[in-house]
This record gives sequence, C-alpha cells and structure tokens, in this order.
Amino acid sequence: MNQTKTTTEPLFRPFMSEKIQLPNRTVMAPMTRKFSPNGVPNEDVAAYYRRRAENEVGLIVTEGTGINHPAAVAGDSIPLFHGEKALQGWGKVVEEVHRAGGKIVPQLWHVGMTRKKGDLPNEEAMPVGPSGLSLDGEQVTDPPSTEEVEALVEAYAQGAADAKRLGFDGIELHGAHGYLIDQFFWEQTNRREDRFGGDLVGRTQFAVEIIEACRREVGPDFPIIFRFSQWKMNDFEAKLAKNPDELERFLKPLAEAGVDIFHCSTRRFWEPEFEGSDLNLAGWTKKLTGKPVIAVGSVGLDGEFTSFSAAGTTSLDGLLTKLDKGEFDLVAIGRSLLQDPEWVKKVHEGRADDLLPFDKEALKKLY
Repeated sequence: MNQTKTTTEPLFRPFMSEKIQLPNRTVMAPMTRKFSPNGVPNEDVAAYYRRRAENEVGLIVTEGTGINHPAAVAGDSIPLFHGEKALQGWGKVVEEVHRAGGKIVPQLWHVGMTRKKGDLPNEEAMPVGPSGLSLDGEQVTDPPSTEEVEALVEAYAQGAADAKRLGFDGIELHGAHGYLIDQFFWEQTNRREDRFGGDLVGRTQFAVEIIEACRREVGPDFPIIFRFSQWKMNDFEAKLAKNPDELERFLKPLAEAGVDIFHCSTRRFWEPEFEGSDLNLAGWTKKLTGKPVIAVGSVGLDGEFTSFSAAGTTSLDGLLTKLDKGEFDLVAIGRSLLQDPEWVKKVHEGRADDLLPFDKEALKKLY
C-alpha cells in the first residue's frame, strides 16, 4: 500500500459542524472489549483510549456501554454506564483522552433479545425486546408493556445526562446490528400494535422518543450521533429499507427528532447500497437527510468483517476518493485501530509499510 501525506490529505482535513469540531476525519469505531471487571472501566481501559487520542484519532466512540436496565448487557466484563463506580471509571477515561488532546463519546447500548437467559451480570434478568422475539423469530419472553418501553427510553436519557455531566463530547446511540433499538426497527422482531409498532415509520417511534428524551437532557448544543445498519448479526443480507424511498421514510423521523450525525454501519464501505448508484449507505444517508455521516466497513483491510476475522492491509485509495468527493464526512476505523493505536498517525505520516494486519490475537488484550 503506497500512501503519502498528499494522497491522504482528505482524511486529515478538519471537520467543522455547529456542535463539534474535529482535527481530522478519523473516528475510532465502537468495539466491545470486555475488559471492565464488574462493568467498571479501569486504568487499563483509560490508557487504551488515551493511546488512540495521542496518535491523532479525531473522535473516539467507546465500546458499547450498558444503560441502566438489568438486561442491558450480556457479560460481567462489559462496561456499564450507570452506577457510581462505573461512572467514576468513565470520568477518568474522559480525563485521560482530553489530556491527550482527543475527543470522545460513549456509545449507549442495550443488547435486547440477543441476551440469553442466565447471562451475567444479572442472571435473573430476562432479555427484553419489542415483541419478545429472538432475531430468528423464536418467542422467548412476553412483550414488554408500553410503560416498560417508556422506562427504557428514560434509561437512555439518563445515560445521555450522565455523559454530559462527566464531560464527554457527545453521545452515540447504538441502533444497529440487531440490538434493542434495531429490533424495534425490524419487522421480523417488532410485531407491536401500540405506538411503538406498525409500518416502517411507526417502528422508528422507540428511537425517536429516545433521541427526543436525550435531547431534553443534554440541551441543543450537545452532539447526538445515531448508529444504524441494514444488516443484523444473524443476517448479513437483511434490509430495513429496500430502496432510497424507503430509506428516506426511515431516516426522516430520526433526523427530525434531533440526530446530528448518522453513523452508517456497513461491512464493506465500498459496496453500493442500491442498484443504479455508486453511493454506499452513508452516501445515501447524507443525500437524503443533509446531515453529516460516518462511513465504516473494513477500512484499510483486505478482509471483510466476519466476527473480527483476521485480515491484511490494503490501499485506502477508494476510500479517499469517496471522502474527497464529499460522499461522506467522517470515516470510522475498527479492527485496524483495535490492533494498532498508531494507525492514524502512521497513515498521516505516510508510513504505509508500518501498518499492521489484523490478528485475532488482538482481541485478547488492550494494545
């Protein structure tokens, strides 16, 4: 891969918006690490994020963090975003990242029906989803009441308020990949007949109320990023929107509710989303909403995302061309940054030969 400072120039232009300014267009993608004992991020976690900030990452999105609900996560080492100890830990993460000159937002997360009965940290807590259906359509639990869904909305809002109080630079809401918010979006998992169900637009109501509740807590100037995807963890070919018209109908309520930046999750950033256009999902989202967008999907690697599979390095030419044309505004880097905290700095300095391939062993430690 032959990259120079000149050819990578589009990646290192400042990003300026009304609510957030970044030194370049790089974003650390959220990646669950499971290194927070009892849900509390420790000094190792703070150092992990600080290293990325020290090495020129424009914006860090943390790994998914569990909102204040007993079934929010599935594992006792996934970080939580509630409780005194966990929030103190996140406060130290913010301090370290800011001290290194970086910016950081937490990803607020609920895994929904991907959680199994008996999963830690709360073995007695039953998984929660719009209709109690697994991603494969199995009836696992009873659907939550309207009041229980409203309580989930408020749990997200609490997380947003705590993020602002702790000094984060914004929040990201995880509405992708078949987790809770996405389960409300998807007709296969949402069969509700109250205001949180219905057609494509009706199924956005849960997310709309979350966004609006978060906005009430954080005020008008605090950035809200919303991550969504077409694909689900059990179905890479799934589609919420089958064409641009459906995508516009889906996105409009979310944009109007208060999303500032859409994080458009795809497995391969170079793939067109719909026939008849070269635009990927991020490109279409920007065109339809006018909002800034983050593109993601195997950036800098020659192997697509399949459960964090190993991959070698590859050219950034196609990415840089799309970025330079303005198809998207920001670029999220996942596995490459998980493996190598210096990835952005190396690209900026034209040190392509020093870039590291992704090795699955990287999942076992915090580099």
